[in-house]
Amino acid sequence: MAKQQKTNAMRILEQKKLPHRINYYDCEEFTDAVQIAKMLGQDPEQTFKTLMCVGKSGAYYAFVMQGTAEMDLKKAAAAAGEKAVQLLPVKEILAVTGYIRGGCTSIGMKKEYPVFLDEMAQLYDEIIVSGGKLGTQIFIAPEDLLAATNGKYADLQFTA
Repeated sequence: MAKQQKTNAMRILEQKKLPHRINYYDCEEFTDAVQIAKMLGQDPEQTFKTLMCVGKSGAYYAFVMQGTAEMDLKKAAAAAGEKAVQLLPVKEILAVTGYIRGGCTSIGMKKEYPVFLDEMAQLYDEIIVSGGKLGTQIFIAPEDLLAATNGKYADLQFTA
């Protein structure tokens, strides 16, 4: 594999001296977090996805949660202090975050949006998030992800 380019997320983690590991893998198009985990022999529960939402106020939010879980939009809205939030349309992800679908990470977006990490992350010493482009992953302690993004924990998962 050719020398890999660092992403904005990787540079920020290095600047802040936050411990992390990078994994590169072959990926040409969007694949969800669960499929990537299975392909790489990783625990899908430890692999987290970043979902961008827009609130009723027009503000943007990043919600980071297990790839296997479904986000409860009411819980997400409550965490963000909004009356309601909705998922950002896929076609707007790049313009809002600077990252493409499948490569979106809460670290180093175009602007510093509020970040909420699902409290299930606390069950792991290390979680896996996108590295900022397709074919990259960042292994990072949940507390270090929060430090990198000025984020906070929230209960985001839909429960039946």
